[in-house]
Amino acid sequence: MDRQLRADCDRIVREAIRQVMPEEAVRRALEGRDFGPGRLILVAAGKAGWSMGKAAWECLGEKITSGVVITKHGQNEGPIGSLSVREAGHPVPDADTFSATREALELTEGLTARDTVLFLLSGGGSALFEAPLVPPEELQDVTRQLLASGADIVEMNTIRKRLSAVKGGRFAQHCAPAKVFAVVLSDIIGDPLDMIASGPAYPDSSTCQQAKAIADKYGLQLSEQARTLLGEETPKALDNVETTVTGSVRELCAAAAQVCRELGYEPLVLTDCLDCEAREAGTFLADVARTHQNDGRSLAFLAGGETVVHLTGKGLGGRNQELALSAARGIAGLEGTAVFSVGSDGTDGPTDAAGGYVDGQTLGELTSRGVDIFDVLRNNDAYHALEKSGGLIVTGGTGTNVNDVAVVLIRR
Repeated sequence: MDRQLRADCDRIVREAIRQVMPEEAVRRALEGRDFGPGRLILVAAGKAGWSMGKAAWECLGEKITSGVVITKHGQNEGPIGSLSVREAGHPVPDADTFSATREALELTEGLTARDTVLFLLSGGGSALFEAPLVPPEELQDVTRQLLASGADIVEMNTIRKRLSAVKGGRFAQHCAPAKVFAVVLSDIIGDPLDMIASGPAYPDSSTCQQAKAIADKYGLQLSEQARTLLGEETPKALDNVETTVTGSVRELCAAAAQVCRELGYEPLVLTDCLDCEAREAGTFLADVARTHQNDGRSLAFLAGGETVVHLTGKGLGGRNQELALSAARGIAGLEGTAVFSVGSDGTDGPTDAAGGYVDGQTLGELTSRGVDIFDVLRNNDAYHALEKSGGLIVTGGTGTNVNDVAVVLIRR
């Protein structure tokens, strides 16, 4: 392993994520805001829920009448004032998800037009904030089917919002006539508010026809009840909601590019809309690395977004790990060249890693250990291969969630 490149990778990851933490963004969104004389109920949901809830409490304190913060298992960092802090399942909702969401619905029951719901929403909310309209076991099964199908996040959420009592604008509808002020940390390319966490507080732009087509496209196994729900429209207009977006992958790419510049690389953001197969993205970035080998200067190419993985095996890994490992063949033997990819939330698939790192030496190291990258990828087992090569990127839960960033480093 090229130790200098790995050190640069770790610093880029650490500093870029630090710059897109939600605390300051929430403070900016709340600064100078008067929520009026009524009750102020806080509901925070998503992987950044604890950080966003903590920032809101520090700004508003006892002005908040009551509230609940729902975050991923293992990401509760402690009490927040008088708020209830709950942990729930991700990427598949669990019993804790359902009970925590019931608590949020009970807190926001029977509000008046004088009241306000401060709704802090971040990526992961589709699993962490859920009240199913089908049996919980079926919703969990549908979620697993979608995760394994290779469906992108918009397709997944088009299905999920129709099977839910809180998605697709239904939570805001539940809160009416109270006002809903939504502060959103975006984890979807282009910031489509009706799709971030499946849009609990935003009118739905998708149609029943689209939902049915997605179900047919991926051959989803659905009950008659679920198929009936796919044909029912979700709210198309909400007049009690105000929304502000506080962060996105664009800011993550800009932050990573700035750290690259400080380290002596000339950065170029290729895209902040990456949404292809993880393996295709890794191959493409390796191609970019080969093209610029003889430019004679240190370069960094960045791509932000969220790739997908089609599960063909039963190994362990995530999209960022697959992206990185897929680049290893293309950059094999190249001096001073690395590719890495990381999820800003600190988790990549059902693993303790945030992403993966490879350089020009990785293929040789794995081959010497009897590891065939093609077989590894076919079995979706990137985690164990990268573990052997020292290529796992582990950050722990970060408290934010603004998609992923992949980087090519060429040091000269």
